[in-house]
Parts: sequence; C-alpha cells; structure tokens
Amino acid sequence: MVKVAKPRLDQVLVDRGIVESRARAQALIMAGKVYSETRRLDKAGLKVSADLPLEVKGQDHPWVSRGGLKLAKGLEHFGIDPHGLTCLDVGASTGGFTDVLLVGGAKKVYAVDVGHGQLAWKIRQNPAVEVLERTNARHLTAEQIPDPINLIVCDASFIGLQTVLPAALSLAAPGAHLIALIKPQFEVGKGRVGKGGVVREPELHTEVCEKIQSWLESLPGWTVMGVTESPIKGPEGNREFLIGGAFSDVG
Repeated sequence: MVKVAKPRLDQVLVDRGIVESRARAQALIMAGKVYSETRRLDKAGLKVSADLPLEVKGQDHPWVSRGGLKLAKGLEHFGIDPHGLTCLDVGASTGGFTDVLLVGGAKKVYAVDVGHGQLAWKIRQNPAVEVLERTNARHLTAEQIPDPINLIVCDASFIGLQTVLPAALSLAAPGAHLIALIKPQFEVGKGRVGKGGVVREPELHTEVCEKIQSWLESLPGWTVMGVTESPIKGPEGNREFLIGGAFSDVG
C-alpha cells in the first residue's frame, strides 16, 4: 500500500482558501496566529493531516476564513438579509460563508462538504449549525435537509455550478435566494485553463458568467438578480464572480 505524503501546513491553509498565498500563510504561522482547536501551530513546513481542523486568530477580517469576505459582499450587493433564515452552505469547508450567515442572524445553517474535519471549531460547535460532512452536495435529499431552505450559498471547488447545485436548488422554499461563487477555472473546461491553473482572458470570464446566468434562468422559478466580481481572488490568483438568484413558487 502506497503511503500518501502529508501536505505542509502553509499549503493546507492556501488549499482551503483560508489565506490567499503561502507567503501570507507563513507570515500568519510565524506570528503565532494559526491554531488547531487550542493548539498553536508555529512551523510552516509542519506536515499535517489534510482534514486537520485549522483556524487563524487575529486576522484582518472577522471571519474564520477569508472566504467570508466574498459572501459578505454578495449579501450587501444583492440586498439579502440572512436574519431568521434557514440556510444551506454548499462547500462549507472551513466555514467562512457559514460564519457570515451566523453573524447575520441566520436561524439555522446546514453546512455541507464532501470532505471532513475542516470546519472551524467555533462553527462546528454552534448549535445553529447542522454539520453534514462526507456529504456529496450533488445528491442532497429532503431526508438529509428536511427544512425548507430560504437561502442557498455556494463556494465549491473542482466542480461546476451546473453539476453541484441542482439538488440544493430543489430544496429551495418559495421566496428563497441563491448566492453562488462562479469560478471560471472550474467552468471553462479542460484545455482552456492557463498556466498555473489560472483563467486570464476576460472574454472567458464573460463567457462563463453568461453561461451560468442562462442556466439559472432556464430553471423553473429561478431568476437572475445579477453578477458581481468577488472582492478577492482565488488562491492561484483567479478572478471569481458572485451570482445572485431569486426563486418564486412554480405552483
């Protein structure tokens, strides 16, 4: 049996979207701001399990990961207030989106991720969070999520929105909203992604955003509220975009 090498701590922080670069990760580690639950991790080259719980304390933003900055902008841009809502976070990872929803007063958040052990400790133990780890969002059912969902948010990697979202969208209650991150690097198809996994051509960004808008509009009851650029880039420097959607009762 081949033994899989454990990744470096600084790389894991980047891979999970907690920080934007290894240089930033190393700076935070050296500053003593990276923790696994109550244990401080102070070596950037430390080999860690890929599912080790990680949290950065004292960051320059209030969320458990920088991903929270993306959803915070989306909520503001599309004028959506999570207060009192039952929400579904697809691709929860460390919990940046869930964190924003909780701070905004969400009644309940289903945090779904195909991985496990990544959700920040403060999110995991919040009684308003229903943790669904090792759960493929492509196959979500009403048995797993029995509550009507008022707000669906999505920050998924290595998979396109047209593949990952349909099951989640089927759980939407009348009047529900969607905020999802469009990542061109996972939408353009093989052979069209540039060096280092980055999509640089503006025309490809436009093509992808228009494709996702057309797809969402084609779904019964869904309308597109708009598309806006993410306030921060992805780990490799990819431009990303937020799409907002609204769902009406289809009868």
